[in-house]
Amino acid sequence: MATGDRIQEEEISKMEEGFNTTNRGSDYHLGFFSSKDIVTILQKVFAEVVGTFFVIFSGCGSVVVNKIYGNVTFPGVCVTWGLIVMVMVYSLGHVSGAHFNPAVTITFAIFRRFPWKEVPLYIVAQLMGSTLASCVLALMFDVTPKDYFGTVPAGSNGQSFAIEIVISFLLMFVISGVGTDSRANGNLAGLAVGMTITLNVFVAGPVSGASMNPARSFGPAVVKHVFKGLWVYIFGPIIGTALGGFAYNLIRYSDKPIQEHLADSSSCFNTSAK
Repeated sequence: MATGDRIQEEEISKMEEGFNTTNRGSDYHLGFFSSKDIVTILQKVFAEVVGTFFVIFSGCGSVVVNKIYGNVTFPGVCVTWGLIVMVMVYSLGHVSGAHFNPAVTITFAIFRRFPWKEVPLYIVAQLMGSTLASCVLALMFDVTPKDYFGTVPAGSNGQSFAIEIVISFLLMFVISGVGTDSRANGNLAGLAVGMTITLNVFVAGPVSGASMNPARSFGPAVVKHVFKGLWVYIFGPIIGTALGGFAYNLIRYSDKPIQEHLADSSSCFNTSAK
C-alpha cells in the first residue's frame, strides 16, 4: 500500500509540474504583452503621434487658412506655431518628452539623452502624426497649389538650407538649456521653446518656411505630392540641431577638465544610449 501511495503521489506531482509549466508559459506570454516597459513605450509613441498631429494641424492649418481667407496674417501664423508647440510641451512633455521632431529625437540620442532603440519608433510616430494632420487639412480645405501649406524654398535651395541649419541650431540650443540642464527652471521649458519657434518663424518664414522639423515638411509633401527642395528640410534641421546640442554641451556645467569634457562630447557620436 505504501508503494502504491508513493507511486500515486509521484504521478500527481508530475501532473502538477506539467500544469505549473504550462501556466508559467502562459504567464510569460501574457507578461510580455502586459509588460510595464511595453505599455510605457506604447504610451510614448501614441503621445508623439497625437502631439505631432496637433502641432502640424494647428501650425499648417493657420498657414492654409491665411492663404485661402487671409484672416490670420503672417504674425498670427508665427504666434500659432509657437503657441501650439508650447501647449503640447506642457500637455505631453511628462509622457514622451514632447519631441514631435525627428531632428530633436536624433540629437538627443547622439548625446546619450535618449535610447537609440526608441529612435525609429519616435520617428515613425512623428511622421505618422504629420501625415495624418496633413490629410485632415487636405480634406477640410480646397488646397490649390498656391495654397500649399508645406515648405518650399522661396529663393535658392542653398539659402534655405543655410537658414534651416541656423534656426534649428537655435531651437536645439534652447531645448538643451531649458530641458536638459538641471540648473534651468524646467517649468518654463514650454514657454521658452514656443517663443523660440515664434521668433524663428518670424525671421525665416518668408525665406524657407521655417520648418526646423523634417516631420513638418514630410507630411504636407507626401499628401500634396510637392517634393521640391524636400532634402533641405530633412538634412538642414538634423545638422542644425546636432550642432546646437553640441554647442550647449560645451557650456553645460561639469567638474571635469575642459580636455575631458571635449573628449566626452566627441565620443557621444560613437556611443549608443543604454
